[in-house]
Amino acid sequence: MLFEVETRKSLEEIDRGLSEAAARHGFGILTVHNIRETMRKKGVDYSGDCLIYEVCNPHQARRVLEANPAISTALPCRISVYRSGDACKLATILPTATLALFGTPGLEEVARDVEQHLCAMMREAAE
Repeated sequence: MLFEVETRKSLEEIDRGLSEAAARHGFGILTVHNIRETMRKKGVDYSGDCLIYEVCNPHQARRVLEANPAISTALPCRISVYRSGDACKLATILPTATLALFGTPGLEEVARDVEQHLCAMMREAAE
């Protein structure tokens, strides 16, 4: 399931807002992928604005990795920021949906907690 938030803020304002919100929620931004720049370096012309933020709460990541190391294929969490018409959208695949794919008992609480924080971070950055 996809969670999206729309905003009229600029990419720079969203970047600042996400950085601040992530810190408040105990998450770190591991890296930001600028899709236009990455494609340009590969010789592909892409004119859209699309940034992908890899975010992580190391304590929660440890819990899921200890329960099932295969979940590493779905980490870290990602928040995509892209232009859509005159606005920007922030989007993420919900952790409850992602972790459900692995069928590992006992991770529902972790997934809900991470999801609550991700959605709050996105809303805060968009406000």
